[in-house]
Amino acid sequence: MPYVLVVSLVVGAVIGADDVFGSLPLQLGSFVLGLPLAAVTSLFPPTRPLESGVARWLCGVEADRLAYGPARTTGEKARTAAWFVLHLGIGGIVAGMSLAVPPFAVVLILLPFVPALREARPDLPGLLDHAWALALAPVAGTALLVALAGCAAGCGALLARWAPVLLGPSPEDRIAAAEARAADLAVRNRLARELHDSLGHALSAVGLQASAARRVLDTDPEFVREALAAIEDTTRRAVGELDAVLGVLRDGDAPGTAPAPTLAADLDGLLRRTRAGGRRVRATVAADPAALPPPVSREAYRIVQEGLGNALRHAGGRVTVALRIDVVDGHLRITVENPLGEARAPRPGGGHGLRGIADRARLLGGAVEAGAADGVWRLHVRLPLKGSA
Repeated sequence: MPYVLVVSLVVGAVIGADDVFGSLPLQLGSFVLGLPLAAVTSLFPPTRPLESGVARWLCGVEADRLAYGPARTTGEKARTAAWFVLHLGIGGIVAGMSLAVPPFAVVLILLPFVPALREARPDLPGLLDHAWALALAPVAGTALLVALAGCAAGCGALLARWAPVLLGPSPEDRIAAAEARAADLAVRNRLARELHDSLGHALSAVGLQASAARRVLDTDPEFVREALAAIEDTTRRAVGELDAVLGVLRDGDAPGTAPAPTLAADLDGLLRRTRAGGRRVRATVAADPAALPPPVSREAYRIVQEGLGNALRHAGGRVTVALRIDVVDGHLRITVENPLGEARAPRPGGGHGLRGIADRARLLGGAVEAGAADGVWRLHVRLPLKGSA
C-alpha cells in the first residue's frame, strides 16, 4: 500500500485525476508502477534479513536454506530485489482479491435468502431475472471463496519454492560455511584424539599400577612405593597434557601451556611408567628420535602411547615396541605387538583408539595396519619423513 499510495499521488498529479482510486485502470497502473519503486528500496541492507525471516515464518522455509546477512554482491542484491518485487506483487494481488472477493461471495451466498439484498443490488440483473441463476448463486459464492483460498495457498507455495533460490546463500557463502564447518570439525577431532590418547593411556596405566600395587601390598612394599610414585608421575603429566589439550579450545595454543610430548623427549618416560605397572615392555629403537621432524615426533609419540594403552587394556604378557626408519623409502615404522589375551567385553564409549591412530597417520600421509595373526595382535604404522618438517 505505501508504494501504491506514493505512485497514485504522482499519477494523479501527472494526468490531473482527482480520484485515482475511483478508476480500476488507474489503480492497476499505480500498482504496476509501484513495483519498480519497491525494487529500489530493496537495496537497503535490512531488506534481505527481514525478508528471510518472513520466508521462514510465513512460508515455512527451513532456516539453513536462507541467508540472514545483508546482500553484499551485485548478484545477491539483484536476487533480493527480485524476491522483494515477487513478494509484494503476489501479496498485493492476493490482498486485493481478499478485499474484493469475500464480500461479493457472501452477497451471492445470501442472495436467494435475503430479499433486501436483491433490492439493494440492481447491478446483478442476470441473477435477478432467472430463477435458476438465483438458485446457483450460493454455489458460485462458495466456489469463489474456495478459489480464493486455493489461489492464496498456491501463491504461498510459489513463494516458498522461490525463497531459497532468491534469498538463499550464494555459492561463495556455501563454500565459506563448508570451510568453517570443516575447520570446526578438524579442531573437534584433534581435541578428541588428544584427550583419548593422553588421558586414556594415563588412566589405563594408573589403573594397572594401582591393581598391581594392591596385589603385592603385603609382600613387596618396595614395588608398591615404585607403583605409587609412577601413579603420581602419571597423573601429574596427565594434568599437564590436559592443560595443553585444552589450549586447542582457546585462540591458538595459549601461552604458558605445556608443550605437546614428543618421541624424542618423552619416550623413555612413557616406557618407564608403563613398566611400573608390572607389565614387561621390550623396546627396540633403531632410529634416533631426536632426528625426526617435529610433526612426526609428536604424532609418533601419541601413536606409541595409544598402542601401549591398547595393550594394557586388552592383553597380557610381553609387549614389544619397535621403532625403525626405512632408509629405502624414508618412512618411520612403528610396530606394537602383544599376545592376544582373553576376550573382554568392550567398555562403553570405547573403540576409538585405532581410528585416532589412523587419523594421525593419514594427516602425515602414512598408513596403518592392525590385526591379529598367529595369536599375536600387531599394530604397524608407516609415517613418511619427507615433507613433514
